[in-house]
Amino acid sequence: MEKKNVWKTYSAEQLAHLEEINAKYRAFLDAGKTERECIDVIVNTIEDAGYRSLDACIKDGKKLAVGDKVYATWMNKSIAMFQIGEQPMVDGMNILGAHIDSPRLDVKQNPLYEEGGFAYLDTHYYGGVKKYQWVTIPLAIHGVVVKKDGTIIEINVGESEDDPVFFISDLLIHLAQEQLQKPAGTVIEGEALDVIIGNKPILLGEEEEKEEDKAKKGVKAAILEILTKNYDIEEEDFLSAELEVVPAGNAREAGFDRSMILAYGQDDRVCAYTSMQAMLDAKNAKRTMCCILVDKEEIGSVGATGMNGRFFENAVAELMNLTGEYSELNVRRCLARSCMLSSDVSAGFDPSWASCFEKKNAAFVGSGMVFNKFTGARGKSGSNDANAEYFAHLRKILDDADVVYQTAELGKVDVGGGGTIAYILAKYGMNVIDSGVAVLNMHAPWEATSKADVYETYRGYIAFVEGATL
Repeated sequence: MEKKNVWKTYSAEQLAHLEEINAKYRAFLDAGKTERECIDVIVNTIEDAGYRSLDACIKDGKKLAVGDKVYATWMNKSIAMFQIGEQPMVDGMNILGAHIDSPRLDVKQNPLYEEGGFAYLDTHYYGGVKKYQWVTIPLAIHGVVVKKDGTIIEINVGESEDDPVFFISDLLIHLAQEQLQKPAGTVIEGEALDVIIGNKPILLGEEEEKEEDKAKKGVKAAILEILTKNYDIEEEDFLSAELEVVPAGNAREAGFDRSMILAYGQDDRVCAYTSMQAMLDAKNAKRTMCCILVDKEEIGSVGATGMNGRFFENAVAELMNLTGEYSELNVRRCLARSCMLSSDVSAGFDPSWASCFEKKNAAFVGSGMVFNKFTGARGKSGSNDANAEYFAHLRKILDDADVVYQTAELGKVDVGGGGTIAYILAKYGMNVIDSGVAVLNMHAPWEATSKADVYETYRGYIAFVEGATL
């Protein structure tokens, strides 16, 4: 089956709307480079659209009715949005689920040291990365430092034009003959991903220094002075900090035709944004609409804020209690009868690396929303494999809404593979399939998407939450 070029399908009005959606998407990427930042942006956005905290509803004893919009967050890293539909929740929901964590470098708990006249932060990479891609590029530091008294200090350095940036050094080409013989996976070791954050010691004049005073006036000491003065941070405060090192700089339009977006974190914030925006723009539906945006997918969906945690299930139980439907059996029935799109990105066909793709079953950038009937690796290990009946139902919904979509696999059968949160929700017995946007440079510091695919996925998500009934 021939892939469509989705750009050829748009009217002038749709092209204008496409640019509007993508401008908002770029702003979302710029404001949300960590999970915490994403949650802050999302909560502010949806509260302006009439969503109310589920905790506030519980506290007030407010009963929920058709059309009510509520949300629940967990540890400021995951969120679930709900819009109550006409049918009882026990009949199931239409769920969009994406993740808001992205590959990055995490600052270790005892990170600050000085060596050879430089001050460094020691890091531990998060998620699947090609380590060599992270050297010699401008980096920013985002996150929080929590002091013993509970004070939370927010850190965001490297994004403003007036901010300094940080970097990881690499060996100069003139001395790199031995380094260049190494496999790509070891040319930069994980322990070599230490971020240079300073080079100037404390300056106290030209008087002779005693040996024991040198450490007190070194580069590390100078950095600590800056941290204490500007942020009220002491060295021990790193013990209770969550600091993420990410590429510095805003999302940019790419290509002379401005048809693409180049940005950090599009896996999977492109699906998170389009899912959220679809919820905001969808009309009230017969079934309750839901959007789950979670943490930790890149490391196996583990922990309290990952999809393997009980946050979502607990939120559904609380919600059904406020609609007057709660029982343990009704919660299970609701989840089992739900339909879900596991909103995650797919690998875009790259002509420069065509040998890694099976072209007939590859996702093409600019060819619309992507469906992966199954994920996993090689013999479908770790896969969610969607039912044919479910995909047939989705095909009708999308065709009726004139949404352009394509199907794909993540590369050739024996080359690799990947996973999403789909298999976790499938444990409840609900219908689940992976869908999202094709991405070039996936997991690199800068990833590329097509504006048309972003827009078509947004349109597809609206059609799904409004129309799925299976």
